[in-house]
Amino acid sequence: MSKKPSPPRKAAPRGKTSRRETASVGRRLIRAVLGAITTLVVIGMVAVLGAAWVYNGPGPAAKAGDKTSVVLRRGASLPEIASSLEQGGVIRSSSIFMTAAKVTGAARTLKAGEYEFTSRASMAQVLDAIRHGRIVRHWITIPEGRTSDMVMDILNASPILTGNAPTPPEGAILPETYEVQRGEDRAAVLQRMMDDRDKLLNQLWANRQAGLPFQTKEEAVTLASIVEKETGLAEERPRVAAVFVNRLRTGMRLGSDPTIIYGISRGRPLGRGIRMSELQRLTPYNTYLIDGLPPTPIANPGRQALAAVLDPPKTGDLYFVADGTGGHVFASTLEQHNANVAKWRQIERDRAGENVPVVPAKPAAGN
Repeated sequence: MSKKPSPPRKAAPRGKTSRRETASVGRRLIRAVLGAITTLVVIGMVAVLGAAWVYNGPGPAAKAGDKTSVVLRRGASLPEIASSLEQGGVIRSSSIFMTAAKVTGAARTLKAGEYEFTSRASMAQVLDAIRHGRIVRHWITIPEGRTSDMVMDILNASPILTGNAPTPPEGAILPETYEVQRGEDRAAVLQRMMDDRDKLLNQLWANRQAGLPFQTKEEAVTLASIVEKETGLAEERPRVAAVFVNRLRTGMRLGSDPTIIYGISRGRPLGRGIRMSELQRLTPYNTYLIDGLPPTPIANPGRQALAAVLDPPKTGDLYFVADGTGGHVFASTLEQHNANVAKWRQIERDRAGENVPVVPAKPAAGN
């Protein structure tokens, strides 16, 4: 029995696409889209890997030496910080740095200051250092007993500081070691030193010993400056202060050699001993010839000297002289003092190998 022939398929109308053709076009389109996505993913992965390498890999080599210094100014924006680092040769890409700072949350905590990065430090290390403020620290030390002119010599000699500042009044600053930043203004640093002195002086004055023979804070600073110049030993300052306080109470002249020197050279070292003509020359600072305190401090006293004059120990001492060991020996009577001076003169002769007659002691605190 023969099969009936299948009826012929109708041809698709012109202008219409068959289902098979539509499916084929759809598959091609999907493959194209997937290919594009794959390409973009690969490109993205390459970009991410490249950025990760730039971020975590070695940074640029230092242009000179083994470190690179960059100063980030206070108030700088993230783009300015990134640009400064790139221009300074610390990082390779400012855009990657900004992206990393935003992604890690460091952008809100970047700290100004001077930074020093080792050669080829990674961007990750650079960002971490700035995020935690690991700035280069600079210090300026003002030793106790320097005059204000000498303080300005120290400040003006610093290559870290900028600007000019007037010489402060004698005794107006607190000798300490101060942290400073590169580019900081000298006047601002000086103001900090003066503010620190005022703060300390106010605290000590509020708790001062009753019945002291001076009336004002500035007189206390003046006496403290004399104490500071008379001894370099911290443990002696209270007892030296007591000698001068006792002298003021009894109406004796202070008789301090450093005051004579200040009247001659504004406290600059003479490089020699005091001449008899200078001892007898009347100046506002010659405490061998004037009563009471000189008109101003003769140096900038430190914490211990200020504390000593505002809370001196109770003693009967009125004299002191060098003992040959770097310190002093104290006495309450002129007879004791003359004996101590004779011992000191003998030490001087023994050291010099000279046979010089003993010079009678003058009734001075430091001689």
